[in-house]
Amino acid sequence: MDYNEQVKNRVKRIEGQLRGILRMMEEDKDCKEVITQLSAARTAIDRTIGVVVSSNLVECVQKANDTGDKSMEELVQEAVNLLVKSR
Repeated sequence: MDYNEQVKNRVKRIEGQLRGILRMMEEDKDCKEVITQLSAARTAIDRTIGVVVSSNLVECVQKANDTGDKSMEELVQEAVNLLVKSR
């Protein structure tokens, strides 16, 4: 799969969030603030997973349609399994 700049930028932002959280921990910031930032990072990761899975599904459906390798149902099931596994 080809990961576009938008997806890569999402991951870079998440990386920045995680570094910020680590800095907060090292500075002994309030627990509530740390938890809030951890929750925001988790949400960003979940959304990025959704983008990658949906992009991958479109790509796989296009390839399968061209080659006849898998049925549409199998491809959708794989995507659903990826999303469930990520939770």
